Amino acid sequence: MSTEPLRKDHALIEKVLKSMDVTLQLLKSGKQIPESILMPVMDFSKNFTDVCHHGKEEESLFPALEKAGMPRHMGPIAVMLMEHQITKQIAQKMDDAAKEYLASGASDALVSSISEYIEHVAAHLWKENNRLFMMAEMRLQGVADQVAKDLDTVESQKLAQLGKTRQGYEKLVDDLEQDISKMNI
Repeated sequence: MSTEPLRKDHALIEKVLKSMDVTLQLLKSGKQIPESILMPVMDFSKNFTDVCHHGKEEESLFPALEKAGMPRHMGPIAVMLMEHQITKQIAQKMDDAAKEYLASGASDALVSSISEYIEHVAAHLWKENNRLFMMAEMRLQGVADQVAKDLDTVESQKLAQLGKTRQGYEKLVDDLEQDISKMNI
């Protein structure tokens, strides 16, 4: 399947969204969230989700779909591109709110931006998993292997630019899940 690498990204992103949801509940109940939890979430959201994952879609999947006849400036691709920009804006707002929270303890902006991020990204992933990727699988049947290879190439380039690795982000997600579960006790 040409979208398999992207679906794997989605599974990783969804794990972070679950950890963010637990973090949100902890914040609402008055618990202090340490920098060691907040900043990896910000790194993942800004770098893995936006730079790496969205980069793979924008530089590989979407051009392949365009070649297969799907227009870029309207329809599903246009909607996804617009939503990628919204994700980036919310992630920046969330990062600013996290820094404010760590400096002052004021959690209102952080609670608001985490809620907004979770809601937006979860809806976006659903659209991609259940609409866009299904269309992509049909349209890209003859070039699925090449698309998957291109996705892997873009991922390698993006992560190298960030000085990160996929294994590093997978470990970050596992560590985050463990750290959050300890706080939830």
